[in-house]
Amino acid sequence: MTTTFSLSFDYRCPFANIIHQHVVLALQAGAPFDVTFVPWTLSQGYKDDADPDVWDDERKDAELLSLAVGVSVRDQQPEHFLAAHDALFRARHVDGVRLVTNDEIASVLAPFGVDLDAVFADVASRRPHAVIGDSYRAMSVYDAFGVPTFVVNNDATFVRYMTPPTGDASASTTLITSLVTMMAEQPALNEFKHTRLPA
Repeated sequence: MTTTFSLSFDYRCPFANIIHQHVVLALQAGAPFDVTFVPWTLSQGYKDDADPDVWDDERKDAELLSLAVGVSVRDQQPEHFLAAHDALFRARHVDGVRLVTNDEIASVLAPFGVDLDAVFADVASRRPHAVIGDSYRAMSVYDAFGVPTFVVNNDATFVRYMTPPTGDASASTTLITSLVTMMAEQPALNEFKHTRLPA
């Protein structure tokens, strides 16, 4: 049975990094997931009220660069998306690459066969920025406040999971399946939070 859900991302978020690593590992191993990856920018929530939306504000382009690149690869080179998506998260959270320049992005994605000229042309056109804006507004219907947020059966759930994958794809598949199943079957469960971090 296919497990269907949407999942938001911003490459800057460490909790998005953990969940997306699990999802990508599971998908690459053939997990029966139908996932829509949804860009969502943390920057919008921190802008001054008088400023334009961040996707329309060229002063914010460096902050949104990796997200715009992810959107471009997702939309125009989907065969490379999972590898690129995982690589961008790992570059930011394992290697400490800020991902705010084309050179930084190119150094991360070059090994994965991504047509970087096409990506950077697409980003320069600002088409991905418009997609980011549309996605942010769509997630606002659910009062989304951060990443990663799952949308299952027209209901949204923010998840903060603390443990990265170990490389065992079956364990990641089980984790994501259990989370999505709980979201689908327990919509009345509004908050479930351990009071302390795991030892």
